[in-house]
Amino acid sequence: MAIALISVWNKEGIDSLAKELHELGYKIVSSGGTARFLREKGVPVVEVSEITGFPEILDGRVKTLHPKVHGGILYRDWVEKDKKQLEELGIEPIEVVVVNLYPFEEKSKEELPLKELLEFIDIGGPTLIRAAAKNFPRVSVLVDPADYGWFVEKLKKGELTEKDRAKLAVKAFAHTSYYDSVIYNTLRGLLEFDETLKVETVPMKLKEELRYGENPHQRGWLFDNPLEELGITKAQVLQGKQMSFNNYLDADNAVKLVSEIPERACAIIKHTNPCGAAVGSTVKEAYLRALEGDPVSAFGGIVAFNDTVDGETAEELTKIFLEIVIAPDFTPEALQILSKKKNLRVIKYFGRSVWKDLKKVSGGFLLQDEDLELYKELKVVTERKPTEREMEDLLFAWRVVKHVKSNAIVIAKDKQVLGVGMGLTSRVDALKHAINKAKEFEKDLKGAVVASDAFFPFRDSIDIATAEGITAFIQPGGSIRDKEVIEACNEHGAAMVFTGMRHFKH
Repeated sequence: MAIALISVWNKEGIDSLAKELHELGYKIVSSGGTARFLREKGVPVVEVSEITGFPEILDGRVKTLHPKVHGGILYRDWVEKDKKQLEELGIEPIEVVVVNLYPFEEKSKEELPLKELLEFIDIGGPTLIRAAAKNFPRVSVLVDPADYGWFVEKLKKGELTEKDRAKLAVKAFAHTSYYDSVIYNTLRGLLEFDETLKVETVPMKLKEELRYGENPHQRGWLFDNPLEELGITKAQVLQGKQMSFNNYLDADNAVKLVSEIPERACAIIKHTNPCGAAVGSTVKEAYLRALEGDPVSAFGGIVAFNDTVDGETAEELTKIFLEIVIAPDFTPEALQILSKKKNLRVIKYFGRSVWKDLKKVSGGFLLQDEDLELYKELKVVTERKPTEREMEDLLFAWRVVKHVKSNAIVIAKDKQVLGVGMGLTSRVDALKHAINKAKEFEKDLKGAVVASDAFFPFRDSIDIATAEGITAFIQPGGSIRDKEVIEACNEHGAAMVFTGMRHFKH
């Protein structure tokens, strides 16, 4: 008689599967809570202890870890020596293994005492899964209730193939590797283990298959990191079309930017770069001031707020074409107004997430801490100190420039972005681009400030900017020509602040 070993935490659909297997002539072997559950559902069950001749011990910590279980799973029917050993030892082959694991991921979010949390690290389950998956030429392993239905239908029709079992095995190995990655990363955080290891894993759970990637010829997916409680993947899409790959990138950068600003603020993003950002006494004012930064580029953009969007703001938002509006909340009136734009994606986010920054490069990955700090120290290096207003604008511009692709320049005044230069290979070209953008929309640069994500290598940027009426600069410092740059500021009566920290964004 064929044997199916069933040991599951998640009981979804397991009674139906067990009944079907029993009717197909399988002997159902189970242990602990699964055995009790199946008996209650009227399914004949043989306890694992009856097979092994050994009771469950250590409160169920050890129950399936036995040669009569794993010998039955790992037996190769194409190896004559294996057949003889099973006969000599009285071990029955096991053809089907149905296992899912203790809910460590869910329990890790309950802030349990460490010793209590450790009890939800499954040992026997992953061992059973890996053994069955390794022996897929003979054994079927099921870890996902979604597979029960088609699996039984294939058995009934006698159409289950080795290719089907291989598919289940690959899925099983993905299941156990994800499970172990969650455990590793969770314990690493709880134990404050900061040592760099020679190997690294990142758990990813599929949340959504996207229409395509950055371009229509590329496939795309959205994966969730279970170790992050907040972030763009946890945001709620309230209306509109499905989010695209690029939408998620832009929305994430938009949220990160507005989360950086302590006052009520709005940022407008195009291709991950801000084309406008501002603070305001109201949400509506913040949006209109941000829009003034570059109303042309804002067309088709992503608008992000760090406060609740109200009806008045929603009315303004419907006046131009936008891809996304994202905010921590929306009033009922705002949602009703925005619903008139059927294709507009309206997203409610619950906060920025902080973890690690992972980037793909050919042949591997780059992993780094996220850029969370603002500055090391604020050091005035010029003869003239910034005025109180200039300092407020400098810090506002410095927060924005962190989220602009390098080389990055931000010109701001009265906590409003007037011009942005981004992603250019020359810093002075980035400055010229920002100035030209400001002039394009007739911005008054007199009394404006400049933030540069890295040091000014030459004094030319200072000469050009001050000629336009710009009066203060903020930058990391650290160039061999810092003295020359500072002297240029002094000649023009401008103020300069060093932060001691750069913010490259590639």
